[in-house]
Amino acid sequence: MIDCENKVIDTVATSLRAEYPGIFIPSEYVPIPKSFPTVSIVQMDNYTYTKSMTIDGVEHQAVSPFEINVYSDLVSGKKEQCKAIMSSVDTLMQGLGFTRKGMSPREVPNAEKSICRMIARYDALAGENNEIYKTK
Repeated sequence: MIDCENKVIDTVATSLRAEYPGIFIPSEYVPIPKSFPTVSIVQMDNYTYTKSMTIDGVEHQAVSPFEINVYSDLVSGKKEQCKAIMSSVDTLMQGLGFTRKGMSPREVPNAEKSICRMIARYDALAGENNEIYKTK
């Protein structure tokens, strides 16, 4: 199985921790974070890209979509903080070879309105040797 999850999480988390000391970065969806700011990085799926399989079924690439959730609870400027962090995430993900498929603000499920959340989805093909290729 071809899997780029560790490469993506390590790259994004390392850079964000340098830029935002104390940021919490789980590799799973967090409905309501316990600390802020939080950036969850979740590989949503991983499946064989059949167009690059060999006739005998050897996998050479896998489709690897990711979902990124950014949360802030600042009393003043929480939306701006989410946007700034998401901008950094976007630069990192596109630098890795991912294509942004969407980004929008979202409500936090069953939470008070004091938390701002932004969500983005990215897509790429992961190849052998941790190579990442843009999708259309």
